[in-house]
Amino acid sequence: MQDSQILSTFQELAPDRPAPLQPTLIFDACQVGVALRAVLFVEAVMAVGAMYGTGSPYDWMVRLGLLTGSALPGTVFWLVVACLAKRALARLPRPVQVGLGVALGALAGLYGCGMLALAGLLAPAPWLASASTGALLAGVLVAVLALRARGRMPADTAARLTELQSRIRPHFLFNTLNSAIALVRAEPAKAEALLEDLSDLFRHALVDQGESATLGEEIALARRYLEIEQVRFGERLQLEWALDPLADAARLPPLLLQPLLENAVRHGVEPSPTGAQIRISTQRRGSSVVIKVTNSVPAGPGPHGHGVALDNVRDRLRLLHDVQCSFQAALKNGLYQVRIEVPA
Repeated sequence: MQDSQILSTFQELAPDRPAPLQPTLIFDACQVGVALRAVLFVEAVMAVGAMYGTGSPYDWMVRLGLLTGSALPGTVFWLVVACLAKRALARLPRPVQVGLGVALGALAGLYGCGMLALAGLLAPAPWLASASTGALLAGVLVAVLALRARGRMPADTAARLTELQSRIRPHFLFNTLNSAIALVRAEPAKAEALLEDLSDLFRHALVDQGESATLGEEIALARRYLEIEQVRFGERLQLEWALDPLADAARLPPLLLQPLLENAVRHGVEPSPTGAQIRISTQRRGSSVVIKVTNSVPAGPGPHGHGVALDNVRDRLRLLHDVQCSFQAALKNGLYQVRIEVPA
């Protein structure tokens, strides 16, 4: 199946007891989206602050340039130090993380002021005002990022429930068990392999895998699921894999490919008496990894459904990778494709 043209334009189950709380970093300065928002936020504040005491646009631009010369190095300093200290910060309680973020902001303000003082652009240097401004801006930024992290938890929980509901649908379980029963006498080894695949699939669906998994792990789970469906549909399910080993280390939200493959089976294979093709491809392109799930669809109306699974995948990708990921889906010439791009 040729799919490159479709979007070319665009362990065991956990015990029944509460798991220990994992360290959580409330502001990850290593993310491109966080760094970009921090720089734009500080620059916007400096632009507004430069309006005070200016009588003309020229005066405003001169003052903005002076403030930017102080704020931008301080902001970069804050981002670099916070990124380098990411692992250490994640082990600390949240109030301590907030306090250190504010203190680091004050230090960044002093750093920016010192840069201008050394250049002879500030005399006398406003050390206290610079430290207070840096602390205030850092406090606001940390508070916003903390709220974003807190809002992430219910979204992840809702996504998790949606995944489990879609993954442990009764019809899928019953169809798999019926297929195993039919194979018990004729092909007992095949029936055993089918039940082992089903067991592994449920074990991965129910165990807490954390915030992310590797693409290689997701591919392994996808193979289990499709092997089960292969027994059910036989030759009607035609699979094609085009996998790049260099892409296996990319990080994805756990159980992300499963809903996409279920959609491909439901809307491509099930309604077609002759079956359908499903193609899964991965490719590393420089600093990014491209993942494509493509399936042929029967002639007639497009895929039915409310797009809940696709919305779920899109939202979880954005929560994990922010602006560093992309998600696209399109139907063209009888082929439906989902294209995902994430950092390598």
